[in-house]
Amino acid sequence: MNLIDTFQNLVAQVPELVQPLIVALAAAIPFIEGEGAATIGIIGGIHPVVAVIAAVVGNFACVAILVLAGAGARRAVVARRNATRELAHAGGGTGASATTIDAAADTAVSPRKEKFQRALVRYGVPGVSLLGPLLLPTQFTATMLAAAGVSKTRVLFWQAIAIIGWTTAIAVIASGVVYAVS
Repeated sequence: MNLIDTFQNLVAQVPELVQPLIVALAAAIPFIEGEGAATIGIIGGIHPVVAVIAAVVGNFACVAILVLAGAGARRAVVARRNATRELAHAGGGTGASATTIDAAADTAVSPRKEKFQRALVRYGVPGVSLLGPLLLPTQFTATMLAAAGVSKTRVLFWQAIAIIGWTTAIAVIASGVVYAVS
């Protein structure tokens, strides 16, 4: 008995209705994502189409939650920064001049954020979304895009395309390998 047969027997012990849920939950984990979860499902004996759909849904649901949270956090930070600037410009009690606050806000850029901003300018949202999975999990990329101020709709649209494309491509390869091995 080989490893694939052993894994398929293990998956077969789980009720069929629960198997896609396990794949969807696995897809929500960074670095496993849709591609890894679909592969796990396919190796486990789940029909490739079911595995891909479950993996895409699980990965996208996680990304959507993170994008909404990231956009909300950005909105809160920007609102607070604007309120602080307005207070400083009005001579409020911060103890710092408006110029000092503006300069501090503009220079506080980490090297990672700078690198991400360069990639965003160079490749745009489509490029970062489609090429991002080669370097970072979609959860990280999508959250950074939302935090950078890109609209939630645009981020979710391009992340959906990337998740569907990468998951389908890897699932086709995994299906071919499983078919060739068995």
